[in-house]
This record gives sequence, structure tokens and C-alpha cells, in this order.
Amino acid sequence: MSVKRIMSKKAPAAIGCYSQASLSEGLIITSGQLPLNVETGSLQGSTIEEQTTQSLKNVQVILEDNQSSLDSILKTTVYLSDMSDFKGMNDAYSNFFTEGNYPARTAFQVAALPMNALVEIEVIAKIESEEN
Repeated sequence: MSVKRIMSKKAPAAIGCYSQASLSEGLIITSGQLPLNVETGSLQGSTIEEQTTQSLKNVQVILEDNQSSLDSILKTTVYLSDMSDFKGMNDAYSNFFTEGNYPARTAFQVAALPMNALVEIEVIAKIESEEN
């Protein structure tokens, strides 16, 4: 089983010693994506809706630059700095998926997130091919 480290220049660079994503056995596993603006490196937005939108845009470009898409996500994990933000996160999150085609998801509260972000999102997606 080979593992390839992958990335997108359209998503923020890693802020530590990790890869944006890894590819193996037809699956892309992303690192948690903070709501960082790729051009400024700073948090994008101050609300949970804005930050969720930016985190998912970062996920989206990583997938699209590596032969996948949001429709090919099998599972998302959402880390929230405050569980009371769940509804706002869910409202923004639902804009990225078609009803009836939502991936499996786990969401939970953590003590803190890097850069004091409100949300961080990681995914497992499959590589798209004409065979699927």
C-alpha cells in the first residue's frame, strides 16, 4: 500500500508539520481544514457560518485539485470550539451538499482550535473515476 502526500495551492498551506491530505487505495484523507484565507493566511470570517463556509471551500479545492469532489466525500469530522454553534455550522454545511446526498458526519466540541477558530473540518473522500 503506497501513500502519497497531496495538496492544493488554492488551499492554505499547513501551519505545522503535516500534509494537507494523503492519498492511498483510492481514498483522500484530509487534515483538518481551518477557515483560513489562502491569500492572507488569517481566519476568514467571525461567525460560525462564515468560518464553516471557508473551511469547506478549503476542503473543496483540495479534493477538486486531486480528482475528487464534495460529492465523493464518505465521511466528515467537524470540530467545534462551542457546541452551541452546531446549528449555524449545520446551516452553512448544508449549502455544500445536495439533500439526500449528505456524507456520514461526526461533530463534537473540543477545548480549543488552532488560531482560536470556531470550526475545523476533515474529510475522507474517494477518488472519482469513470468506473464509479
